[in-house]
Amino acid sequence: MSGFKNYFTKAEIILWSVSVTAVIVSFCAFDRTNYLTLCASLIGVTSLIYNAKGNPFGQLLMIIFSLLYGIISYSFSYYGEMITYLGMTMPMAVFALISWLKNPYDRNKSEVRVNNVSKKEILFILIASAAVTVLFYYILNYFDTANIIPSTVSVTTSFVAAYLTFRRSPYFAVFYALNDIVLIVLWVMASVCDKKYISVVVCFAAFLFNDMYGFISWQKMQKRQKKALIGL
Repeated sequence: MSGFKNYFTKAEIILWSVSVTAVIVSFCAFDRTNYLTLCASLIGVTSLIYNAKGNPFGQLLMIIFSLLYGIISYSFSYYGEMITYLGMTMPMAVFALISWLKNPYDRNKSEVRVNNVSKKEILFILIASAAVTVLFYYILNYFDTANIIPSTVSVTTSFVAAYLTFRRSPYFAVFYALNDIVLIVLWVMASVCDKKYISVVVCFAAFLFNDMYGFISWQKMQKRQKKALIGL
């Protein structure tokens, strides 16, 4: 525990502690039975605080979260979420883990070297995300996916976020935050039918705050790395 306190700042420990507390309290209040949801939520918020530090361990936790979340999504016929996380987010997290490990900052395996994407690459992302959106809309429609429009938007934001994570761009956190908002809407709809899913809503609300902090953290990290490079 001392290593945890030494590695993270007080603000990060508070953010993680509040997130974990919110997840546990909501689970006890609205669910109490689906421990898979609780486990996934706790792993998810923990992965985000490590991701905010640019630590590859966060991507390892994201792989586990994606697997569990895919199972949870299947339980409410959110096939878009299931396909997205099992077929895209989880594999991309594997690639991101490899990318982060291969690109440490100053030989520090616990911090990735921040990268910038070019204008040409941004154009590629726009074209690829448009293609993915259209493709997945028809796939989700074929499987009679519940709440298909927000589910399709979730695929788009997840794709861009996953790609930018792999490319080590600070803006991956922005698109994950956008994805969190979409997921909050999706699971609010699900909670109307079953109150136990309120705990999932709280989970992604916690994710939203963590992703916003992650973007701020990566911006600071990028400035620090550039300053050190200029100093050399």
